[in-house]
Amino acid sequence: MKYIIIGGDAAGMSAAMQIVRSEGEHELITLERGEIYSYGQCGLPYAISGIVGEPEDVIARSVDKFRDKYGIDAKVNHDVKQVDTEEKTVSGSITTSGQTFQFSYDKLLIATGANPVMPDWEGIHLNGIFHIKTIPDTNEILDYLDQDIDNVTIVGGGYVGLEMAENFKAIGKDVTIIQRGEQLMKQLDQDMAQLIDDEAKKQEIQVIYGESVKSFSGNKQVEKLHTDQQDYQTDLVLLSVGITPNTQFLGDEFKYGDKGEIIVNEHMQTNVADVFAAGDCASQYHRIKQQQDYAPLGTHANKQGMIAGQNLVGGNRSFKGIVGTSVLKFCDIDIGKTGLSEKEAKQLSIDFDTVKITTRPVAGYYSNKEKLTVKLVYEKVSKTLLGAQIIGHKGVDKRIDVVATALYHNMSTTDLLDLDLSYAPPFNGVWDPIQQAAKRTL
Repeated sequence: MKYIIIGGDAAGMSAAMQIVRSEGEHELITLERGEIYSYGQCGLPYAISGIVGEPEDVIARSVDKFRDKYGIDAKVNHDVKQVDTEEKTVSGSITTSGQTFQFSYDKLLIATGANPVMPDWEGIHLNGIFHIKTIPDTNEILDYLDQDIDNVTIVGGGYVGLEMAENFKAIGKDVTIIQRGEQLMKQLDQDMAQLIDDEAKKQEIQVIYGESVKSFSGNKQVEKLHTDQQDYQTDLVLLSVGITPNTQFLGDEFKYGDKGEIIVNEHMQTNVADVFAAGDCASQYHRIKQQQDYAPLGTHANKQGMIAGQNLVGGNRSFKGIVGTSVLKFCDIDIGKTGLSEKEAKQLSIDFDTVKITTRPVAGYYSNKEKLTVKLVYEKVSKTLLGAQIIGHKGVDKRIDVVATALYHNMSTTDLLDLDLSYAPPFNGVWDPIQQAAKRTL
């Protein structure tokens, strides 16, 4: 059996390792358009401040290791341009030479990830304007920071924008965030997003709301950012305005979601025979929304890749879906979300209610320094839990994972009160904050 995997990062190589570990004879070719395999993209912002020593430290396994230890024909600089699902071939060009290639397959996995959105703004190709998605991207930013850089402007206040703001601030830069909408992290409700704005003010990170970037100007390198309302002096611009699935090279025989992601079933199969997809180029079933969704995260990519690899070699594993869990560090606060926000519940026409409390993550007599704000969203009549947003200085990750597990098992707010959660004064009160919030729903 001949397998081809397009993409050499999380989903692709998780699948590849399942094929390697399977029984039976096989030929396995992986095609990566870059030169680096299997690296943790989420760690790259922390290489800017030096928390991660070097960008290359996020590499999990080298290309040579995949080749020499695991016997994978791991190719680099191979940019796939076309998939012929009738002839069962993939073709493209080698980026370093321009030479073309074509390979046949028995079974194919598309794990091409996603590309940063690069709007067609005037001046966007000036020096000093970056996005951060790959190790080379990160090294380019670090090299540019060797110049006299004081003012950094970040376009976009989502996950990566906030992480980059923190890390630029940590190395002494003046940081401004330009946000087209009226809040940071649109995934959250406005009342919770206000806590992030408060932290930005505390850290002297300027946030500009309600302005749209129009262009950039400067003499070879960026000097000004122009919005629809005013101009901003800047020495460096970081674009963080979203990503789009890397599926543009595929034909219309595939089914796609609203963002261009490939629709897959629970076995990671596409609608085309012998073609699977996984990771940031594919859809994820959302258990609470009860529909296909697009949530490009490394956790999903690795899990989907593993399941796809097992099924490529004849397995019958199912991807059980997501509940929409994420966590983020922004300066001195942690931000967690799982399930539905109030906004999402409204969009789905669910009859819901909410409760929000601000409490302490540990016993009150142990420390009164830290605070934790918990917001639960639940069905009004049944009390079935729909989601949570938690922001605070300590213990956010613990609580958001508890709620994520409760969501997976379709628990109610009343069920939360029955959970046997750990307690000792340095870690918790006798009633955990999520249980304190659940009490208010009775």
